[in-house]
Amino acid sequence: MALFSQLGRYQNTGLFILRVGLGAMMIVHGFDKVKGGPAEWAELGSAMNNLHMPYLHTFWGFMCAITETVGGLFCILGLWFRSVSLFMVFNFIVAALFHFAKGGGVNEAAHALELVFVFSGLVFLGPGYYSVDKC
Repeated sequence: MALFSQLGRYQNTGLFILRVGLGAMMIVHGFDKVKGGPAEWAELGSAMNNLHMPYLHTFWGFMCAITETVGGLFCILGLWFRSVSLFMVFNFIVAALFHFAKGGGVNEAAHALELVFVFSGLVFLGPGYYSVDKC
């Protein structure tokens, strides 16, 4: 369609919009977890039981919260973008497994699974031109 034929020139702009939107939502989502404190971190970290790691729940929960918060900031900046995306993929795989283990099924795990696919794709796409890394 002629209307959209020229949009290919703006791929870097599209990646920038995607990075800023996802990063902002990750910061909002993660900051609430950071504010939750050790009790909430331990509850979050209990999801690691699904990977047969029944220890250090508070540490794992804190790492989840920091990954989402700081990872969201780095996502916006495009700093260490592919590494951050891999951490996000792992984070949301664990979240999806947690929902499946609760018996929630695909509907419960849908948000986490969607983000697994988005961040997996971003690992391959990279941050685009408008980033701190420019890789």
